[in-house]
Amino acid sequence: MLRRCTSASPLPHFLLPLLLVLLLLGCAVSLKQEGLYLLQFKDALEDHDGKLANWNSRDATPCNWTGVSCSSAGSVTALALDRFNLEGPFSPFLCRLPKLSYLSLSWNYINSSLPDEALSPCPALLYLDLSNNMLVGPLPAALASIPLLRHLDLSGNNFSGPIPVAFGRFPRLENLSLTSNFINGTIPGFLDQVSSLQQLNLSYNPFAPGRIPPEIGNLTSLRQLWLSQCNLVGDIPLSLGRLRNLLNLDLSSNSLRGAIPASLGDLSSVIQIELYNNSLVGEIPTGLAKLPSLRRIDASMNHLEGTIPPSFFDLPLIESLVFYDNNLVGGLPASVAKAGKLSDFRIFRNKLNGSIPEDLGKHSPLVIVDLSTNLFTGEIPSGICDQGLLEGLMLMGNFLSGSIPAGLSRCRTLQRVRLSKNLLSGEVPSDMWGLPNVYLLDLAYNSLSGGIYPAVAGAGNLSKLLISNNQFIFNIPAEIGDLQRLHEFSADSNNLSGPLPRSLGRLALLEKLDLHNNSLSGELPGEIQTWKRLSDLNLADNEFTGGIPPAWGSLPVLNYLDLSDNRLTGEIPPELQNLKLNKFNFSNNDLSGGLPPLYASKVYRESFLGNPGLCKDLPGLCSGSQGVSKNQGYLWLLRSIFILAAVVLVVGVGWFYWRYRKFRQAKSEADKSKWALTSFHKLGFKEYEILDCLEEDNLIGSGGSGKVYKAVLSNGETVAVKKLWGSSGKGGEDGGLQNPAGSDAFEAEIATLGKIRHKNIVKLWCCCIHEDSRLLVYEYMPNGSLGDLLHSSKAGLLDWPTRYKVALDAAEGLSYLHHDCVPPIVHRDVKSNNILLDADLGARVADFGVAKVVESGGKGVKSMSAIAGSCGYIAPEYAYTLRVNEKSDIYSFGVVLLELVTGKPPIDPEFGEKDLVNWVCSTLEQKGVDNVLDPKLDACHRDEVFKILNIALLCASNLPINRPSMRRVVKMLLEVRADNKNNKPKPEGKDEKLSPYYCEDTSGLGSAV
Repeated sequence: MLRRCTSASPLPHFLLPLLLVLLLLGCAVSLKQEGLYLLQFKDALEDHDGKLANWNSRDATPCNWTGVSCSSAGSVTALALDRFNLEGPFSPFLCRLPKLSYLSLSWNYINSSLPDEALSPCPALLYLDLSNNMLVGPLPAALASIPLLRHLDLSGNNFSGPIPVAFGRFPRLENLSLTSNFINGTIPGFLDQVSSLQQLNLSYNPFAPGRIPPEIGNLTSLRQLWLSQCNLVGDIPLSLGRLRNLLNLDLSSNSLRGAIPASLGDLSSVIQIELYNNSLVGEIPTGLAKLPSLRRIDASMNHLEGTIPPSFFDLPLIESLVFYDNNLVGGLPASVAKAGKLSDFRIFRNKLNGSIPEDLGKHSPLVIVDLSTNLFTGEIPSGICDQGLLEGLMLMGNFLSGSIPAGLSRCRTLQRVRLSKNLLSGEVPSDMWGLPNVYLLDLAYNSLSGGIYPAVAGAGNLSKLLISNNQFIFNIPAEIGDLQRLHEFSADSNNLSGPLPRSLGRLALLEKLDLHNNSLSGELPGEIQTWKRLSDLNLADNEFTGGIPPAWGSLPVLNYLDLSDNRLTGEIPPELQNLKLNKFNFSNNDLSGGLPPLYASKVYRESFLGNPGLCKDLPGLCSGSQGVSKNQGYLWLLRSIFILAAVVLVVGVGWFYWRYRKFRQAKSEADKSKWALTSFHKLGFKEYEILDCLEEDNLIGSGGSGKVYKAVLSNGETVAVKKLWGSSGKGGEDGGLQNPAGSDAFEAEIATLGKIRHKNIVKLWCCCIHEDSRLLVYEYMPNGSLGDLLHSSKAGLLDWPTRYKVALDAAEGLSYLHHDCVPPIVHRDVKSNNILLDADLGARVADFGVAKVVESGGKGVKSMSAIAGSCGYIAPEYAYTLRVNEKSDIYSFGVVLLELVTGKPPIDPEFGEKDLVNWVCSTLEQKGVDNVLDPKLDACHRDEVFKILNIALLCASNLPINRPSMRRVVKMLLEVRADNKNNKPKPEGKDEKLSPYYCEDTSGLGSAV
C-alpha cells in the first residue's frame, strides 16, 4: 500500500528533508514551552554577570540551563538563581511552570512591586525565597492563595504597609520570614490561624508600638519566634509558655516591661532565649535555669534584680550566660565551675559580690569571661585558662586582690586582658608580658610591682599596653621597640627609672605615649622620625635633663605635649612652632633664652611658669614683690570710688539695654508679619518662634552656604535653622556655591528636600522667605556631623558597629536619591560633614544646596560652570570635565568610607601632596593594611573592616565605569554584615535566612587587603 501511494502521488525528493524538519519542530514546541516561559523571564531582566548566557532558544529543553532542575519526565521543578546579580521585575511567567516546586531569587536586584497577578497559579510551589532584593509596595495577599506553599522568605526588601489579613489563611505554610522591611501597623493576632507555622521571623521592621499578641501561644508547632526590634511594648504574654516545640525565642531590642514570666520555664525544647535590651524587671525565674536543652540565654541590658539561679550551671548543655547591665546581686555559686560546656560568661556591670569560685575554668571550655564592674573580692582563679581556649578575660573594676596567677602567663590563646582598677599586687609573671596574641593588656590602677621584662618582645600583636598607677620599677626595656603594632603605651604614675630607650623611636604606629609621674632620667631622644602618628606625648614629673630636641618640631600630628616638672635646660627650639598643639606645658624646668615668636604671648603664659630664665621674655611670667602701700585708707577710698562707678555703669547699661530691647521687639513684631512660611510637614510651631532663635548664642555652625542655629520651640521640640548667606554674603569651601543665597541654591535645596521622604535623608520642616533673607528649618541632629565627631576627641564614641551603621544609613539615603527619585538626584557634595547624626547615632544625608537632578535619558547632569564639592571628595573626572552624574557621588561616598575605616580626614598634612584615596593605595602597596586601619577600632572586627575597605576602594576607583551603583553598594554593605553573622556559631533554627558571603572580584583589591 505504501508503494501504491508513493507511485500515485510522488513527492519531489527535495521536500522530504523539509517535511522531516517540520515534524521534529512540531514535537519540539511542546518540549520547549517551559523553556519559552523562562526565556520571557530572562528577557525582562538585566543579567549583569552573564550567568544566564546558556539560556537560549536553540535547546529542546531548559533542563541543562544554569540554575534549572528538572524531573525525570523533563518538567522544570526548581529554579535556584541566588546571587546571580539579576536586575528587573518579578516575572508572571514563573508561576506558569506547572511543576515548579522550588524558586529562589535571593540576593539579586528584583525590583518594583510584587503584584497579585504575578503569583498565580503556582500550583506546585512549595518554596519561595525572594529575600534581599529591592521589592517595594504592600505585601501581596495573593501569596496566601498558593495552595502548597510551605516556605516564604521576603526578608531584606522594602515592603511597606501592614501584614495583610490574608496572611492568616495560608493552608500549609511552615516558615514565614519578613525581617528587615518597612512593615508597619502592629503584629497581628490572626497569624495564629496558620497552625502549621514552624518559623516566624518579623524582626527589624518599624511596627507601630504594640504588644506581643497572646494568640501566638496557639502556634504549638512553632520552632523559631524572632521578634527583635519590632517596637514591642508591654509585658511578655504568659501564653508563650505553651510553645513546647520552640527552639529559639528572640524578643531582644524592644521596649518590653514587666517581669520575665515564669511560664517561659515550660519551653522544654528551647535552645536559645534572647531578651536583651528591654526594660524587664524583677528576678530571673528559676524555671529558666531548669530547661534541659538550653544552651544560650542573654537577658543583658535590662533592670533585673536578685541573684543568678545556681541551677543554670547544672544544665548539661549551657554554653552562654549573658546578664550584663542589670542590678543583679549576690555571689557566684560554686557550681559555676562545674558547667562542662560554658564558653561565654558575661555578667559585667551588676552588683555581684563575694569571691570568684577558685575552680572556674578547670572544667569549662571558657572563651570569654567578663565579670567587670561588680563587687567581687578574693583572688583570680588560678585555673581559669586550664582548658587552653580563653581569649578574653575582663575583670576590671572589682576588689580582687592577690597576685596574677602564673597560669595566665601560659594562656597563649589570650587576646584581650583587662584587670585594671582592682587591688592586685606582686609581680606580673614574666612570660605574661610576651603573650603572642594579646592585643590589649590593661593592668592599670592596681598595686603591681616588679618591672617590664624583656619577654615583652614576644607580644607581636600588642596594640595597647596600659599599666598606669602601679608600683613598677626598673628601666623600660629596649625590647619595647619590637612591638611594631603598639598604638598606646601608658605607664604613668609608677616608679620607672633610667633613660628612655632609643628603640621607642621605632614604633611607627605609636599614637599615645604617657610616662608622666615616674623617675625617668637622661636626655630626651631625638631619633623619632617614625613617630608620624603620635598625637599625645606626656613626660611630665620626671627627671629628664638636657634640651628639647629640635627634631620634635617635625611630628606631624602631635597636639598634646607635656614636659613640665623636669630638669630641662637650654632654649625652646623655634622648630616647635611647626606643631599643631592644642595644649602644651613646659613649666617648672630650667629653660632659658628667648621664646619662639609664636609663643611670646600672654595667651601661653601658663605653659612657661617656673622657668626663671624665661622671665624677661614674657612680662608677668614670674611673680615678684609688689610692695604693699602703707596708706590703707587711701586704697580703701580708691576701691570705694571704683565700686560706685561700677554700680552707676551697670545701672546705666541696664536701662539702655531695656530701652533697646523694647525698640528691637517692636521692630521684630513688624518684621515678623512680613515673613512667608512654606511647610512640607504638619507643623507644631509658628514662624515667629524660629525668628526669635536667630541669635549668636544659638549658633551651632557656619559653612559655605550659611549659618546654622539651634532653636528650642515652645512645644519642646528642637529644630535646626539654616540662614543662607545674603546675595552679598560670602561663599565658602563647604559648598562651592557661587551665589549661595540666590535663587539657585535656595531653590535647589527646596526642590530637593521638599519632595523626598526617607529615613536617612534629613527632614526639611519648612522654609521662610522675606525679601533677601531665606531660612530652612530642619530636624535637629544632636550629635552633629560625622566629620566633626570622627575627627575630634569624641571619635571614641564611634566604635566599629556604629561606623558600619553610619555607612549603611548614608548609603541607603544616597541609593534613594539615585534610584528611587524621579528624576534621580545627584547630591554633588557628599562628605562626612554633610552626614548628620541623630541622638542614637543614626545617619542622615544633609545639605542639598548644590544638588542637581539627572537629565532624562541617563546622560547625567550637564556640565557645570564651576566645581561644586569639597577638596578630597571630588571625583577625578569631575575636576577636569565639570560633568557630574551619580558616579561622582559614589566616589565621594568611597572617601567617606575610607574616613570611617582609617579615622583620617580626606586631606591631611600627613599625606603630603596626596589625598586620602591616594595615601591609602600607596600605603597598602608599601606597608600593608595594618598601617591603614584606624587603631582605635577593636581588632575583633578586622575581617569586617577589611571588606568595607574593599568596598571603599571600589567606590573610589579612578574610572567611573568601575564604580558600583549605590544600590549595589548597599547590597555589598549588607552582605558584609550577613557574612559576619554567618561566621558566628548560631543555634538550630536561627539565622537560616542568611547565605554565605560572596566575595566579589574587585580587580585585585581583595589581594591588596
